[in-house]
Amino acid sequence: MNGNRAAGITAALVRDTFREAFARKIFLGFYGLSTLLILFFLFLLKIDVVEGARATVTLFGQTSGRLRDVEALVRGFQAGVATFLYTWGMALAVFASAGLIPTVLEAGRIDLLISKPVRRAHLLLGRYLGNLLVVALNVGYVVFGVWAILGWKTGVWRTEFLSAILTTTFIFAVLLSVIVLVSVLFESPAVSVMTVFGMMLLSPILAQTRLMERLLPSEWSRDLWKALYYVFPKVYDVGRMTLELVNGRAAGSLMPLWTSALFTLAILGAGLWLFARRDY
Repeated sequence: MNGNRAAGITAALVRDTFREAFARKIFLGFYGLSTLLILFFLFLLKIDVVEGARATVTLFGQTSGRLRDVEALVRGFQAGVATFLYTWGMALAVFASAGLIPTVLEAGRIDLLISKPVRRAHLLLGRYLGNLLVVALNVGYVVFGVWAILGWKTGVWRTEFLSAILTTTFIFAVLLSVIVLVSVLFESPAVSVMTVFGMMLLSPILAQTRLMERLLPSEWSRDLWKALYYVFPKVYDVGRMTLELVNGRAAGSLMPLWTSALFTLAILGAGLWLFARRDY
């Protein structure tokens, strides 16, 4: 398969994912809620102007007139939005995606798809990329919209907030790889959601490695804990990294990123491999 044909097939698979997201009202639901969030902030932020100069800025009932205080107010607000997207927004994206991936494997539809002259792995990978793009565009829409409104109304343009687009999309790509593998194994949206949520809940617990080194009684149990921490995706650590970046501080070690990326490659590769060899 040449490069142009492969790119054309991938684009077609991505478009198919978008069409299904529209048909299931997933796309409209994402952007409807995001628009409500943006409009909420648009009308929530009140600025009083005296003699052509900004006098006070009011946000969530907190009023400030000094530039330094305004910057702190905006920074805190952006951190709150980033946290909301990373937690509740991520949960919503997982629920929606858990329904999009298994539909490819439904009886009748999968028979039609695999009858086409396209490699199975390519079919599933196109679905993965389309799903990822749907969520990435929504995350970018919310973050950029809130950033533009805050900058326009306060005059504080903190580009650090835009980093939340990259980190949130990255961790969703990690979790989506798990949905792909579980969907191939069980063809169940419910099992996919439970598995991903279990990982999200487990991540902050496994991240307490220093505490567990003191509490666990034996060397093998401490080694097991550390092994599980390094193997599983670092949802909690990347979330903490997101807040550091949004607040304008150094992110620290990149270990949570590259270990989570390796996890994604392994899990997604396993899902594609099993799908290519499964008898339908």
